[in-house]
Amino acid sequence: MKELIKNITEIYSPSGREDKVREFIINEIKDYVDDIKIDKLGNLIAIKKGQSDKTILFDGHMDEIGLVVTHITETGFLKVDAVGGVNPTILLGTRLQFNGVTGVAGVEGETLKELRENNTSLSMDSIFIDIGASNREEAEKIAPIGTFGTYDANFVDLGNRLISKAMDDRIACAIMIQAIKGIKDNKNNIIFAFTVQEEVGLVGASVAGYDYDIDMAIAIDVTMAGDTPKGLKRISMELDRGPCIKVKDSASISDREVVDFIKETAIEEKIPYQMEVLLFGGTNAAGYQKTKAGIPVSTISIATRYIHTPHEVVSYEDVENTVKLILAMSKKDI
Repeated sequence: MKELIKNITEIYSPSGREDKVREFIINEIKDYVDDIKIDKLGNLIAIKKGQSDKTILFDGHMDEIGLVVTHITETGFLKVDAVGGVNPTILLGTRLQFNGVTGVAGVEGETLKELRENNTSLSMDSIFIDIGASNREEAEKIAPIGTFGTYDANFVDLGNRLISKAMDDRIACAIMIQAIKGIKDNKNNIIFAFTVQEEVGLVGASVAGYDYDIDMAIAIDVTMAGDTPKGLKRISMELDRGPCIKVKDSASISDREVVDFIKETAIEEKIPYQMEVLLFGGTNAAGYQKTKAGIPVSTISIATRYIHTPHEVVSYEDVENTVKLILAMSKKDI
């Protein structure tokens, strides 16, 4: 599975430009599902038919945070804006790619005072991207205004620690792919929704479930780990303690019966788990919760360090246990 994680996280597919990762996923799952559909927004919907008339939906978003070119200077440097939750302080000195073109982020400063001030409070106004162009005309040929960019970072295997860009949320996509390949004789119909544009407002999930009669929806996503030195005191999620069953975040409150369904399955299968209450942020669960007449939802999260950086860290043990949990849920009545 590590090779799958490596391949899917290294793909360039920021929000709104998910074509490449979608094609990768189709090639991985096409022989293991009963139906595949791409909706008008670009969501990939894969269905495994079950023995009952009940339906569970699992969601993982395909997109990653990124940048978009807004202006090109006379000397060929790019000015950019964030696509999703990009922290400018992470960008400085970072290698980036703009649809195959490599760049490095720098900071403006004509005086020492200005440079110190800009370094102290970095913003997109003071950030520029150097793509090696000598002038505007040269830059416009290779990264014109409107070009999307992402971090340019490689997968690293540290044994039980895996590092890569876009673990948010390609790790969920990898988990779902692995589960699709392993599911046999599922009790209920299972929809696997690989969705677009989560990072800019849960866009894909707001429509992905609309054409289906869904009894419960479970988003698979990352969540902040609090196990680093002086980590947030009110964050209890840790690496290696198992999948996190979400109770609440700032976007939604999980349905009690869905939470119990996930928890009981984990207990029955002796899969370690931890309960999650996140102080901020949200997942695609909120999008399904407000679909049609409403869908009961929860989220299964992977505790992750350094979210929204080029080097997000997860536990491979947690990843494998999340696959086991999905496989176990597929055999249960709801």
